[in-house]
Amino acid sequence: MADIIQPRVLKGFRDFLPQAEMERAALLEALTTTFRSFGYVPIDTPVLEYAEILLGKAGGETEKQVYRFKDQGGRDVAMRFDLTVPLARFMAEHAGELYLPFKRYHMAKVWRGENTQRGRYREFMQCDFDIVGVDTASADFDIVATIAAAMKSLGVSDSTIHVNHRGVFNRFLARAGLAEKSVETLRIVDKQSRIGEDETRRLLAEIAGDVAASEILEFIRAGEGFQATLERMTRIAGGSNPDSDRLSEIFDMADACGLASVLSLSPNITRGLDYYTGVVFETFLDAIPEIGSVCSGGRYNDLASLYTKQRLPGVGAAIGLDRLLAALEAVGKAGKTIGYTRVLVVNAEASLCTEYQAAGAAMRAAGIACEVFPETRKLGGQYAYAEQKGASFALVRGSEEKERGIWLLRNLAGRTNAEYSSIEAAVAAMHRQAQ
Repeated sequence: MADIIQPRVLKGFRDFLPQAEMERAALLEALTTTFRSFGYVPIDTPVLEYAEILLGKAGGETEKQVYRFKDQGGRDVAMRFDLTVPLARFMAEHAGELYLPFKRYHMAKVWRGENTQRGRYREFMQCDFDIVGVDTASADFDIVATIAAAMKSLGVSDSTIHVNHRGVFNRFLARAGLAEKSVETLRIVDKQSRIGEDETRRLLAEIAGDVAASEILEFIRAGEGFQATLERMTRIAGGSNPDSDRLSEIFDMADACGLASVLSLSPNITRGLDYYTGVVFETFLDAIPEIGSVCSGGRYNDLASLYTKQRLPGVGAAIGLDRLLAALEAVGKAGKTIGYTRVLVVNAEASLCTEYQAAGAAMRAAGIACEVFPETRKLGGQYAYAEQKGASFALVRGSEEKERGIWLLRNLAGRTNAEYSSIEAAVAAMHRQAQ
């Protein structure tokens, strides 16, 4: 007998048992409804892309985390690490077939070989939504409004959307004589929430000196209201400018839509990817901010320029579904879905299997989720199975019930039985109870 291979999964990868997958599916369904309500349409792209496509603008730590290899044809390929870079390639390749502005959503797995921790894995699901083809405050705010609606649809309206503008930060750095070190500075600042102020100061001092480090920390200081923070940032950055005006417009729209309370101007939010050029977003659950952002993104006006001369500015965000699920579990807001089956047709006698299948078909035709137990077993075992699946009812018919011309509908929670002369009558009874 051959040796048995030990079943195991790679670190940072997971199996999903039915309960966990049903919870994830419920979140995806809620997000789909939300995205569609804002006019977004679905697309899909390949898992594998040419490495030069994905790495053309990734930069920094992300490039080190990409799963990259030679395929059987000797091609240099990589697995997508997010859904934004593939979108840029997609737009460049299909721009002539699409209308602009183009609003898309894309919910799929991505892969990064990063260190694993709570809510952070090497294979994970992202739920992206983007607007491509326009560069306006209205488009930027549309993303903010979608984030807020998405959080509400997932039952976590007690969340805060942190917003910033890279342009204002870059104006400040240019004024401080640090323009050439902007990329390094932005990456360090982006880590502040994880590494703390002291470590941030040390790293900034290494590349810019102690005085500049103090100036940067003063610039990114939080704790004021949106407008007061914007006035301070604008002043330190050299005065009135289009980037500050963009932030002001977004806030005015949020205020008009009743969303000002969920919007926070956070000058330390910069996002680590190099392709962001303007407004950036990070969303934290108020009850557990330490788990990190559950929805991040921003404006990327130059990303598609890697693949086409046509100007295709874009803005979007991505919900990290796995991190969000971890956060929901931590605050006790995870879904309680047990199963989809509402009725189990009990297999009491093998000779009646045709009738059982016909009954199941009639239930489903009436809009009731129903499954037929596939083999004859003791009733107690089948009832236990039904309860494990989260079913509310069991439909029973043996030779005695057939002779009497009835179907027995068992309420599994109440342990009570009711008799009906037809499947249609049983369906009508279940519909009445659901009202």
